[in-house]
Amino acid sequence: MTGLGRRAEPLLWGLLAVVGFLVFWEGLSAGWWATLAQPLLGDSAQALRVKPIFVSAPSRVWTRQLQMAASGELWEHLAASGVAFGLGGAIALLVGIPLGLAVGWYRRLGHALEPFLTAYNATPQVVFIPLLIIWVGTGTATKVLVIAMVTFIPLTMSAIAAARTVDARLLRVARSFGSSEWQRVRDIVLPTSVPYLLAGLRLGVGRGMVGVVVGELYGSSAGIGFMINAAGSAFQTDRVFVGIFVIAAVGLLLTAAIHLLERRFESWRPQASGG
Repeated sequence: MTGLGRRAEPLLWGLLAVVGFLVFWEGLSAGWWATLAQPLLGDSAQALRVKPIFVSAPSRVWTRQLQMAASGELWEHLAASGVAFGLGGAIALLVGIPLGLAVGWYRRLGHALEPFLTAYNATPQVVFIPLLIIWVGTGTATKVLVIAMVTFIPLTMSAIAAARTVDARLLRVARSFGSSEWQRVRDIVLPTSVPYLLAGLRLGVGRGMVGVVVGELYGSSAGIGFMINAAGSAFQTDRVFVGIFVIAAVGLLLTAAIHLLERRFESWRPQASGG
């Protein structure tokens, strides 16, 4: 297989799996599989027919998505969620990465703060939502803080790991040349940390998407999470799946963009050898 073929193979198999899943799902709602199995299973074949109110169908979801996009409703919800996600992610980046690098680099600071970070990581961050509502009320501020809270920990932990896995030989060489601590951090620690930080950022994207949905379940009047909650309460399954697919699509795009950056810095990552 050529180099191009090897690069295209994962995409091809992924597309085939997605198409196969959508065809199977459409068949459940349309009754294709029940009709095909009727001669073999008799009346039991009706178990292969699923009512659209429970899982809708890809064709129905696509039609609903086009209608919502044409009316502008989908873009309004997407913009509301996007603003909250961007602000919350920026707060997590600006706080989590410097804090993680400092905790990983300064031993005594790490001893002091790691118990708090470990406890925070072990605690589901959604338990703090009632306190956030008491402190700042409902709306965009709560959503932003929820997203920042759930995205903060993977970024911080990856930064801690990055700072502690710097090659000690490089640090010794830098010290032997009389470099200052700031020069060692700038010239060795930060460049070496980039692959780890990008890996943490990829985890943070998934956590951030969870934060978007959870944050919008509490008193929000706009956003994809609000749309999903409202549609579920009204048994509008196709609208629920529109929201799910939008969240999944945005998450895939962001993850793919981060993966491209990871490949750019792949040569800096320590390679594991296998037998």
